[in-house]
Amino acid sequence: MSFDVSRKEAQQPAPPSTGHNGNAVAVLPSMSTVTANRLRLNPNTEHKPENYEGLQLEFSPLLFSSLERYLPPPMLSLPRDSKLHYMRDIILRYSPDGERIRVQRHREYRQKIISHYQPLHRELYTMHASNFFAPSFLKAINENKEEGFRSIMAEPTLGVFTFEMFQPRFCELLLSEVENFEKWVHETKFRIMRPNTMNKFGAVLDDFGLETMLGKLMEDFIRPISKVFFSDVGGSTLDSHHGFVVEYGIDRDVELGNFGLFTCSGTCCSSSWAP
Repeated sequence: MSFDVSRKEAQQPAPPSTGHNGNAVAVLPSMSTVTANRLRLNPNTEHKPENYEGLQLEFSPLLFSSLERYLPPPMLSLPRDSKLHYMRDIILRYSPDGERIRVQRHREYRQKIISHYQPLHRELYTMHASNFFAPSFLKAINENKEEGFRSIMAEPTLGVFTFEMFQPRFCELLLSEVENFEKWVHETKFRIMRPNTMNKFGAVLDDFGLETMLGKLMEDFIRPISKVFFSDVGGSTLDSHHGFVVEYGIDRDVELGNFGLFTCSGTCCSSSWAP
């Protein structure tokens, strides 16, 4: 089923006009006009969407990039601002007021942290693929073929894949950055939101500035894999992520088995990646 996303005014028939014989004549919109204003049922996976980072938006830039793949074909060649206005109108129309308020407050919370926290390793905040990823993983991503992905993977149980992804140095820098952030939180007594309600020790990576880098990680390095192995559950349409770390051990959260998690979500799926 497709969604009719034309403006309400465009959906309404024009007011009747009076003909020469005094009878009212109603002018209805053509079927081609209505159809042209509908989102695609399936995304155009061949289309390269615009980058919406750096704009003052009520919603995640990745949401707009993902939605752009569903736009009617005639709209794909329009300027970015035109597509943004069109998609924003759709999202605002179908998004509950409470959700918009929640998103806005969370963005204000993040901005407050970012404006005060001083990063320790600034090189982490921009994607540097050759410095972040294992050579074997990068080779498979560049080839972008199922056989290449499988060549670096093990499948210990059906549908669960393990492989070397990050360089050890990247992991060391990331953990060091998290420790520095936790130190800042302790010294400033800033009250932060933990990754979820199940733990008291951990941090959301997006909240202190890593959102853009993690978005790039999802789009360019996770989506190509999920598109191949999880296409039946939305693997080709991942449009959001939740990057966080959880500390566990003595006097920490002992029931959660991962120190780090990166979760990507699409319309119908959620995949977890542990560095």
